[in-house]
Amino acid sequence: EIRETRKRHEHRLIEVDTSRQQEYESKMTQALEDLRNQHDEQVKLYKMELEQTYQAKLENAKLSSDQNDKAAGAAREELKEARMRIEALSYQLSGLQKQASAAEDRIRELEEMMAGEREKFRKMLDAKEREMTDMRDQMQLQLTEYQELLDVKLALDMEISAYRKLLEGEEERLKLSPSPSSRVTVSRATSSSSSSSTSLVRSSRGKRKRIEAEELSGSGTSGIGTGSISGSSSSSSFQMSQQASATGSISIEEIDLEGKYVQLKNNSEKDQSLGNWRLKRQIGDGDEIAYKFTPKYVLRAGQTVTIWGADAGVSHSPPSVLVWKNQGSWGTGGNIRTYLVNSEGEEVAVRSVTKSVVVRENEEEEDEAEYGEEDLFNQQ
Repeated sequence: EIRETRKRHEHRLIEVDTSRQQEYESKMTQALEDLRNQHDEQVKLYKMELEQTYQAKLENAKLSSDQNDKAAGAAREELKEARMRIEALSYQLSGLQKQASAAEDRIRELEEMMAGEREKFRKMLDAKEREMTDMRDQMQLQLTEYQELLDVKLALDMEISAYRKLLEGEEERLKLSPSPSSRVTVSRATSSSSSSSTSLVRSSRGKRKRIEAEELSGSGTSGIGTGSISGSSSSSSFQMSQQASATGSISIEEIDLEGKYVQLKNNSEKDQSLGNWRLKRQIGDGDEIAYKFTPKYVLRAGQTVTIWGADAGVSHSPPSVLVWKNQGSWGTGGNIRTYLVNSEGEEVAVRSVTKSVVVRENEEEEDEAEYGEEDLFNQQ
């Protein structure tokens, strides 16, 4: 039974293998046939696409060839035109070269003439510079003399103001009127240290009075003026002093006691910009006035600038003479403080003028020569 069972089983296996092999062979045959058909179709498609691509490229090549032929023809035409233009430009170049040669010859002649003219004008300029140097030296000499005259004028203005105040105060105190029969003599002595003294003595109704005024200068003080009036029982003195200081190169060189002008000076060897700087003045407890420089104003090295009030009648002539058109005068008074402020609000220079009157008691009368009042008023 086992052997029969094994035989049947083997026979069954053989039949299964045979049927399976035939089935697989048929399926493989069918698959190969399907694959062959697909490949044939793909080959046909590839062939059609290749033919279409070839035809398109061929058409494009023909179009490109036609266009290239046309471009070549146009290029040949342009080449002919270019050759014709080159020939024309060659003729023009030849003519321009001749003109350039003639122009160069003319330039050489003009350069020679210019060299001669330049030498001529250089000699004239040297002569003018020598003349300007001489004129500058003369101007400097005149400026020095003018400065000396201004210093003398300042001293005289201080003296005259002191005398006027003293006489007015004395006449008001004594209630005197000028006598036509009286006379006055003024004597003045000036030393090298810029100090001067003046003595006035007068007599009225048998009584002799002495008026003495002195102007002194010391370290840190630009000028001091004093005056005194003495009688049998009391005496009064009038004192005026100026003090100036500066923290930089710009100083307040001079101020007019009548309020006409203020003068600044650059004491350095470099130009100083005064753009938006302010020159201010305050008299006593009064309101402050301020002159503002323009943003581009520059004070040259070693030079001065004078700022005049509008009522002084001076013409505006920058950079050395400026007129304050909105202010008639700098003002006058007993205590004057003038100071310069830079663009940052810092005070860089100041000049102060102080006037004061001192009254003292005297027990003896000083006897001097007799002088009249009429000549004194004529002197003023």
